[in-house]
Amino acid sequence: MYQYTDFDKQFVKLRAMQFRDQLERWQAGELSDDEIKPLRLQNGWYIQRYAPMARIAVPYGELSSAQLRVLAKIAREYDQPDAQIFRDAQAKQDELGTLGAPKLKKGYGHFTTRLNVQFNWIPLDKAADVMDLLATVNMHGIQTSGNTIRNISTEELAGIAVDEIADPRPFCEILRQWSTLHPEFAFLPRKFKIALNGAKEDRAAIGWYDVGLQMRRNDAGELGFKVLIGGGMGRTPVIGTVVREFLPWNQLMNYLEAVIRVYNRYGRRDNVWKARIKILVKAEGQRYIDEVEAEYKQIVEIDGAPHTISQAELDRVTASFVPPTLQCDRKGADAKMAQILRAAAEDDVEFGRWLARNVAPHKNPDLRAVTLSFKRLGQAPGDATGDQLEIAADLADQFSAGEARVTHSQNLLLPWVRCDQLPELWRAARKAGFARPNIGLLTDMIVCPGGDFCSLANARSLPIAAALMQRYQDLDELDDLGEIDLHMSGCINSCGHHHSGHIGVLGVDKDGKEWYQVSLGGADGTTLSGPATPGKIVGPSFTADEVPEVIEAILNTYRDVRQSGEPFIATLRRVGIEPFKAAANGARISTGKPAHRTEAEAVAA
Repeated sequence: MYQYTDFDKQFVKLRAMQFRDQLERWQAGELSDDEIKPLRLQNGWYIQRYAPMARIAVPYGELSSAQLRVLAKIAREYDQPDAQIFRDAQAKQDELGTLGAPKLKKGYGHFTTRLNVQFNWIPLDKAADVMDLLATVNMHGIQTSGNTIRNISTEELAGIAVDEIADPRPFCEILRQWSTLHPEFAFLPRKFKIALNGAKEDRAAIGWYDVGLQMRRNDAGELGFKVLIGGGMGRTPVIGTVVREFLPWNQLMNYLEAVIRVYNRYGRRDNVWKARIKILVKAEGQRYIDEVEAEYKQIVEIDGAPHTISQAELDRVTASFVPPTLQCDRKGADAKMAQILRAAAEDDVEFGRWLARNVAPHKNPDLRAVTLSFKRLGQAPGDATGDQLEIAADLADQFSAGEARVTHSQNLLLPWVRCDQLPELWRAARKAGFARPNIGLLTDMIVCPGGDFCSLANARSLPIAAALMQRYQDLDELDDLGEIDLHMSGCINSCGHHHSGHIGVLGVDKDGKEWYQVSLGGADGTTLSGPATPGKIVGPSFTADEVPEVIEAILNTYRDVRQSGEPFIATLRRVGIEPFKAAANGARISTGKPAHRTEAEAVAA
């Protein structure tokens, strides 16, 4: 993990002190609500439906066990709303209550698709205390909101993937330092998101970002980036346009300076829905690219390329990402792993499933990357209580050199697990409730908080997620259905990335009531899913009670028309959307017993 310098630490502490001063002046009436708003947003503090929401930055997803423990403390001691506010929120949810959704909870954090952590119930008068606490472990909320460059993201296997071209994390860190409080880019037309991918497989969904950077080597073996610009979701889903097939690595910041400077100059500020860079790129096409190239030429030839990354700087930052020293029995590791796998296959189906779904190969053959699943009954996808965050910190210390990573799919990954410790980790993870072998399967769904919390949402997403989680508990059935990306958003802002789901669900408002659109065929860019693609809506909106029946009808159609071993997305593309669309639109609310067995029923049978 990157090790903060004295400058980094002082910077974060001073920022926390500055925010405390701003908050105290607001509380004293010296700053109005309008004046404090941009100041709190620049530090990650929103006002949501019922209470403030704090978004904590986790640059490129990496968390130390010490940071996890501070997040656990915040969940337990600060994510505690005023009692009357919480009762009112619970009463409102009970009034809406659909599909047996779990009760509202407090005292937890929420992992986001952008690799951050959010808290939904911290009173604003406690915000400065939280920022001070975060600063003790080099954490903050800087640029997790506002029209600025947001958290730099990459995939959870960065630095350890077997198909890696180069480790993207040093470049993520360099960009984080460059973009933090960049004076020219503090007030862009809209928020701006950058993602890097260092492996052959695109696991960072770079096509969906304002700027996507794919690491590659040219014919001479030199390292650089393919540059995509103008991707995004929201009201207008757009896949990024390739503007450079190869950009030398040391020119990365000079080129991004040109990209964002041209956007800052010409991006629309008169319409919030048309202010993202994707709209500018779509409207101007080659003209925008030409402007960027001209600006880049100006920066390099006339300005003297001031942001060229030196080899010394890259080496300095890269030194923080050296793999931890682990005591591995190299001589016996392969034999031990073979024994583990054989024992799992012969004696323990549950352990074998976990190895197959939650354990990934590692660049170091003695190690594995293990995903802790935060998708379970009675808890919203991506939520983690204070106790669960504490346990995750313990697991990171015991099995992963004190490091964990937030994943795009709202789980936690342990990147440094010794092969011979897999059985012990599995037992500990199972005891904690983190070992459900559903990674990549239907119930490993991506879901935003939706109308239960977000003031922008048109509909609630968590009750739909709860109903689907309850319905699809049978692990045999999940394995039979295979890998399916189910993504769900409570509004068109697409925080649940519904556009890129094999199955996408979008909450919409019709005459003041909650309805849901279902889309099919979206993709995030992985080999399984294919090139990044927005899904297609299958028909008119459905009620909340109908959505589970619609999903079941779609999956039954898949069972009927698939070929042996063919994943859902491949079947959909082979036969086309029409059979699935017909099944979805023909679905009706089930009045009898669901055809799906619960896990308990499956065991009893």
